[in-house]
Amino acid sequence: MLRLIGEHCRELAWGTAVGMVSEYRRVTVYGSGRDEILGTANSDHDLVVFLEGAGVAGAEAILDAPQWVEWRGGPAHEFSAA
Repeated sequence: MLRLIGEHCRELAWGTAVGMVSEYRRVTVYGSGRDEILGTANSDHDLVVFLEGAGVAGAEAILDAPQWVEWRGGPAHEFSAA
């Protein structure tokens, strides 16, 4: 079983205007007894791409299923500051 973790992250975006902050979700998949950081997501579409890449059919329909996706550090589907 795979489990996708979307952890809300915030960092200073280097090489941009002073004070600009980049926000995203760090995406980690847990399965087969190991953890693998897949990358960063800036939208639900990015999460769907990660899930489809892991072989999950109907990925868009499971973004709100807690047995598949755990949203950490902020509300589900939020990728930037309000």
